[in-house]
Amino acid sequence: MVKLEKCVKMNTGVFMNEIKIAVIGLGYVGLPLARLFSTKYETVGFDLNQSRVDALNAGHDATLEVADELLQDAIRNHGFKCTTQLDDIRDSNFYVVAVPTPVDENNRPDLKPLWGASETVGKVISKGDIVVYESTVYPGVTEEECLPVVERVSGLKFNVDFFAGYSPERINPGDKLHTVEKIKKVTSGSTPEIADIVDGVYNSVLINGTHKAPSIKVAEASKIIENSQRDVNIAFMNELAKIFNAMGIDTHDVIEAAASKWNFIKLSPGLVGGHCISVDPYYLIQKAQVYGVLPRVMFSARRLNDGMGEYVAHQIIKLMNKKGVLVKDAKILLLGITFKENCPDIRNTKIVDIYHTLEEYTHNITVFDPWADATHVMHEYGIEISDKSYDQLIGQYDAVILGVAHNEFKDKDVRKLLKNNVTGVVYDVKGILERSLIDGRL
Repeated sequence: MVKLEKCVKMNTGVFMNEIKIAVIGLGYVGLPLARLFSTKYETVGFDLNQSRVDALNAGHDATLEVADELLQDAIRNHGFKCTTQLDDIRDSNFYVVAVPTPVDENNRPDLKPLWGASETVGKVISKGDIVVYESTVYPGVTEEECLPVVERVSGLKFNVDFFAGYSPERINPGDKLHTVEKIKKVTSGSTPEIADIVDGVYNSVLINGTHKAPSIKVAEASKIIENSQRDVNIAFMNELAKIFNAMGIDTHDVIEAAASKWNFIKLSPGLVGGHCISVDPYYLIQKAQVYGVLPRVMFSARRLNDGMGEYVAHQIIKLMNKKGVLVKDAKILLLGITFKENCPDIRNTKIVDIYHTLEEYTHNITVFDPWADATHVMHEYGIEISDKSYDQLIGQYDAVILGVAHNEFKDKDVRKLLKNNVTGVVYDVKGILERSLIDGRL
């Protein structure tokens, strides 16, 4: 195999014929990308979770981000395979790191997954190879935190012996419209020549092309502000919801009226969970303070959004009290626990905050979610998912909360789930139910 150091001087077409890709991390981001790359290049997926690898090699993705038929096609017809063995990725020349970037219990960036992945790359990388990071980070992490690890483990020198790039992930879990091949990707490289190569590799598999950033730090910053902007915008709508709820005005009615103006940006209040929007701003907040900048708007937005689950729970309690329903020991049904609709992803779901707040008043809380994996929910949150069917839940509850807008809930007469249609409470967090069916909504 021709190594990348020999290919850098060649035209892009020749280089692409020689490329072999290894994707490190096979979660919601890494697997769809690896599958896509496999249609064009020899590709191996690497993950430390043996059970995950075994399931993928058998042709099934439990995250549902890659359809089984697409995964099986990649395995059977494109030579795609997944592994936990370093030797299986040692002869790759283009490494892509797609591991999570969580925060700790104090909302400080936790770079351990990135350091671990960088050590993995350092053990197998060869002279002339390229490593591209996709994980969401604050500007500077790739060059200041990750690549020194690769250097230390490999004994190679960055930008002399090996090269790097950054192309932030833009996967939207559960979104079957904006799939990885349709997303316009930001790319960057550690030298102008490497930037061209990285851009060419991604461009070759994407329908809508790429945007080549002038530096790795610019590419990192572009990703971190995408989710920070959304977080701030949602926080504004949540603040409006609190104001209008206090006034007795329906927030959604206000939004619809305001949206009749041509330049109004129509957004909705809601719970901000998941691995991206609720986490990524903390990375920029932390780094900004190192430079002596206190990002007050972003910090306030984060604090407000983090408190919305508790706020919703207290709104429900108010409604129950007004209707004469005793909250203590009341039977309450939560419809949905995933962080978003039509997706099994439970990472950092804020429905849990509703659950725990109500749990202070009653332990008779049932969680029903046809998308969530009961074992994963129990492991992550210690919450039991009902194994009953929807019809088996009818007529049993003092209050019903529509927490997640799964398609399975949209056309249901949720009031039938109440013990008493007159005194029972239905609260719609997502604003998708008919007005006649609900007693309140965010």
